[in-house]
Amino acid sequence: MNTLQTFAIIVFALMLVGILFYMQKRHMSFSTRVFTSLGLGVIYGLLLHVLFDAESIALTQALDWINLLGTGYVRLLQMIVMPLIFISILAAFTRLTLTKNLGKMSALILAALIATTSIAAGLGIASASLFNLEAIEIPKGESEITQGQAIEERYEEMDALTLPEQIVQLIPANPFLDLTGGRPTSTIGVVIFALFIGVAYLGVRRKQPASADTFKNLIDALHAIIMRIVTLVLRLTPYGVLAIMIRTIATSDFGAVASLGKFVGASYVALIAMFLVHLLILTFLKMNAWTYMKKAFPVLAFAFTSRTSAGALPMNIETQKKLGVPSGIANFAGSFGLSIGQNGCAGIYPAMLAVMIAPTVGQNPLEPSFIFMLLAVIAISSFGVAGVGGGATFAAILVLSALDLPIALAGLLISIEPLIDMGRTAVNVSGSMVSGLFTAKVTGELDNDTYNNPEMKLDTQVEQG
Repeated sequence: MNTLQTFAIIVFALMLVGILFYMQKRHMSFSTRVFTSLGLGVIYGLLLHVLFDAESIALTQALDWINLLGTGYVRLLQMIVMPLIFISILAAFTRLTLTKNLGKMSALILAALIATTSIAAGLGIASASLFNLEAIEIPKGESEITQGQAIEERYEEMDALTLPEQIVQLIPANPFLDLTGGRPTSTIGVVIFALFIGVAYLGVRRKQPASADTFKNLIDALHAIIMRIVTLVLRLTPYGVLAIMIRTIATSDFGAVASLGKFVGASYVALIAMFLVHLLILTFLKMNAWTYMKKAFPVLAFAFTSRTSAGALPMNIETQKKLGVPSGIANFAGSFGLSIGQNGCAGIYPAMLAVMIAPTVGQNPLEPSFIFMLLAVIAISSFGVAGVGGGATFAAILVLSALDLPIALAGLLISIEPLIDMGRTAVNVSGSMVSGLFTAKVTGELDNDTYNNPEMKLDTQVEQG
């Protein structure tokens, strides 16, 4: 019986894949197919959730096979992240797009990321206070206790390093290890390594132009190949989103969501408010917010379903380009945004946790001195937050430990963590793209015609690439 049920679940999922394939053959837009896959995944996931228990053998076996499509797609994106960062930065140097105002550009991107993260933290504080969230209200089950213990163990590992030692960790001792993503700060390490090579290239170009030309041709060829791989992988997005959404909805603990509905609601109030702040920033810069929403939808939808900022990087960079951001700025904003100033994971989440947990130690979370310290700690600790699963936990550990708050209590929301993390990741990616748009606008390098051109969007890139 289980085998038959498993087979039926898989066959129906393949029928949904067939619908998406038919839409692709009919040349329906990329955004339409992504939106359709999101809707089909939610509907089918809810159906499976109603028909099967979470522990059902048939459902578990079927999702293992469906997971091949979802997890496989995410892994393909993660596969290309480090090569994309590395080669895009070098190509920016060889194409002379970063020789002017390199320092100013980097400073503006970092300033935008840190500033928006501070705003996000303020919104997190406000939302947690408005909903009167307190950690003592959260039931402590076995999974919550286990998660709390794991967080304490991770903190002990981090606490062994002093602040200067943690800063030194950002510098790549072995860049080839960082190219494999072997460290939490690998993204920053790859950026630093690529910057050194880029600066060295500029020096060689002045003294040995022939050697520099050879290097440039090599980088241009590699860049073309990498971008072709990115395009091929992006074409799988609707199928990946469908599979990820089916698994997420089918296995979600709606009982926990119902019992902790106030915490979920407060989180999404803050996340939606932060997204509106992004739109206000663009409006202030005289950019059409609706245009941004339409062009950014595919990457935000993927970030929402996949819960990985790193996996969304290729789409992030390509979307910025279709919004008129130069490739150099787009790549820096996307790359920095993976580990620095994540609005959702490093801003809203730790701020809300701190406000919830503070009363357990007799601290008034609305005390001005506490709020000021919390915002300062969040701004500083937002450097080096990994853009993969667990980044929010890492940020929470840093903030709570700096404020002498109980670390283990960060594990209380484990049952609803995936649902909240979906929104956090989308806001992270949006913040990264807005930092790129902000920098391009301030430096006068934004192509307004491309930004406002409805034909210049990720759909076109994926279909024609």
